[in-house]
Amino acid sequence: MQKPSATASGKPLLVAVTGGSGSGKSTIVRKVCEHSPDLPIAILQQDHYYRDLSHLKPAERDAINFDHPGSLDMALIQTHLESLARGVAIDRPTYDFATHTRTKEVVRMEALPIIMFDGILALHDPGIRRLFDVSVFVDVPDDVRFIRRLRRDVRERGRSVEGVIEQYLGSVKPMHDEFVAPTRRMADLVISWERWNDRSIAMLANAMRELYEKS
Repeated sequence: MQKPSATASGKPLLVAVTGGSGSGKSTIVRKVCEHSPDLPIAILQQDHYYRDLSHLKPAERDAINFDHPGSLDMALIQTHLESLARGVAIDRPTYDFATHTRTKEVVRMEALPIIMFDGILALHDPGIRRLFDVSVFVDVPDDVRFIRRLRRDVRERGRSVEGVIEQYLGSVKPMHDEFVAPTRRMADLVISWERWNDRSIAMLANAMRELYEKS
């Protein structure tokens, strides 16, 4: 059976899932897909849109503040979301966190009826924010988010404990307070995700289904 390429109206439903680093955004997106496997969902992650720093020396790359909006290629994010909103496929870049560079690999992403965009700054830029049909902010206490980030960066990104702590205190926390936390009030829905909550997942999935079927 051929997969549909858009909603009944011809326009994909764009859903933003945002919140601080370690809040559980990616987990929520994955669990929504698991909860409703029949929904045609494509996932786009902000993490692949960091600027390519291959022109810098490794020490210079490590000094970049990756939690500041300037570290992201916002123009490309907007262009790709606009293309998907029109039903046009994109070639998504691939980012290597270990080297802070874009790899040569690009991933073809089709404009499925539902596009979920996962990123800490999904609602920061007005030009990007206006594209979403619905937005979700994942609200989690700072200490819980830090512990999750520490585990992830050490296990999956090869960082040292000391390096993660230094980065959190030097840039992650202050950038969160300045750029991420204020977008909470811009979200359509706020989910508390300190502990895994299947009811929140079901609520979000059902809301998406209703919007998709009405589109």
